[in-house]
Amino acid sequence: MILGEKNYAYIDGANLHKGVKNSGWNLDYKKFRVWLKEKYGARQAYLFIGFVPKNKDLYTYLQECGFILVYKDITYGGDGCIKGNCDADLVLHAIRDAYENNFEKAILVSSDGDYAGLVKFLQEKKKFAAILSPSLPEKCSILLKRTSAPIAYLIDKKSILAIKEKTPDADGTA
Repeated sequence: MILGEKNYAYIDGANLHKGVKNSGWNLDYKKFRVWLKEKYGARQAYLFIGFVPKNKDLYTYLQECGFILVYKDITYGGDGCIKGNCDADLVLHAIRDAYENNFEKAILVSSDGDYAGLVKFLQEKKKFAAILSPSLPEKCSILLKRTSAPIAYLIDKKSILAIKEKTPDADGTA
């Protein structure tokens, strides 16, 4: 735990979801928020996410877990897939908070190399704590690795951050 620090977490929501899912497990967002606070001193946890009206219940749940949601308008790609790229919004928010001295250290939750410039900037300003990679180590961008910032892989915390699946008959029911 980083005591006495006022740290902020900046989370690429799509990268977090896809990285964990592609690693073969499901994240318990409530446990994750508590862990961010206890382990990294994250007083604020900004989760950048594309806004899809039908996901209203998910957004309510994430807010109840303690995340501050920052929405991005979505578009649809040629294949009909939702596009809600939040990279620029996350970078702008983190840079603004750094200049306004809103936090002591930043934590980045992403495996995306597009954030390497942000990491380097925050390192130069002595305002960076760690990268938390939702992807497997071999899937985390080499650009992030080249920053020499500390990287923690969420797969290593799966035992404490995963949704615990109910085993059949564990509660006496079939």
